[in-house]
Amino acid sequence: MDLLTTAEAASYLRLKERKLYELVANGAIPCTKVTGKWLFPKPELDHWLSSSLVRPEGLAPVEPMPIVGGSHDPLLEWALRESGSGLATLPEGSEAGLRRFGRGELVAAAIHLHAVQRADVDANLEAVRGDGSFHDAVLVAFARREQGLLVAEGNPKKLVAIADLVGGRVKVATRPKGAGAQLLLEALLARAGAGVEEIAAVDPPCPTGPDVAQAIRAGRADCGIATRAVADAAGLSFVPLQWEVFDLVVRQRCYFRPPVQSLVTFLRTPAVAARAKELGGYDVADAGRVRYAP
Repeated sequence: MDLLTTAEAASYLRLKERKLYELVANGAIPCTKVTGKWLFPKPELDHWLSSSLVRPEGLAPVEPMPIVGGSHDPLLEWALRESGSGLATLPEGSEAGLRRFGRGELVAAAIHLHAVQRADVDANLEAVRGDGSFHDAVLVAFARREQGLLVAEGNPKKLVAIADLVGGRVKVATRPKGAGAQLLLEALLARAGAGVEEIAAVDPPCPTGPDVAQAIRAGRADCGIATRAVADAAGLSFVPLQWEVFDLVVRQRCYFRPPVQSLVTFLRTPAVAARAKELGGYDVADAGRVRYAP
């Protein structure tokens, strides 16, 4: 979270510092005191500004584009199309999708975040709850997904764990910074006492799971993290690592509108369960359930 000093907050809000202290004294502005100094969380200041925004009667907030950004997923792409939602996709990674969503550019973002040190942390929930710019965001369960190492058929390098990537013995297809799979790679390496600088990463990074599969099939990489569904579709072998939570973040006002409701309703149908079983590596028992609402 970005924390601004008194001088920085005053400059950001275009106020005199004396006026800022007056707002603090009256409890009228979000702030916190650390070791005797006032600090101002920038997301909370943004929320404070937007909450007090005066709009002419009849003028609605700017609407986001009918796009689901964030992480790539084959079951999600299929569901968006088959549900008749009319929503497009822009897969560019979980953190990039969240940033676009925070700026109001997307109707929803698909995310699978990972805490570095602890596997039991609900990183998706913490990211939404901990950012003031998501004060009106709803977290909708999409699926649990099985993540692992994609390897050539038969696993010729005999990889069995994330520690086998350390030391440069194998070429690793990585993902862009902030992508969920890259966050998972960094977290698993950290828990194994290693870092990404200790693996032989190939350039450039692969934008999506299918791009990782293609890099392996072409011989440019020996392995990379992606879902079991991607491995099966590409005819590659799969070394399971862990199951993860894959969610959709949606603004409350957008959640109840036809595009998102078409998708959420469709997620609860037998067709989705059948498709998930066909693709492999999915648990859609909670698909469409609201996991968090402010």
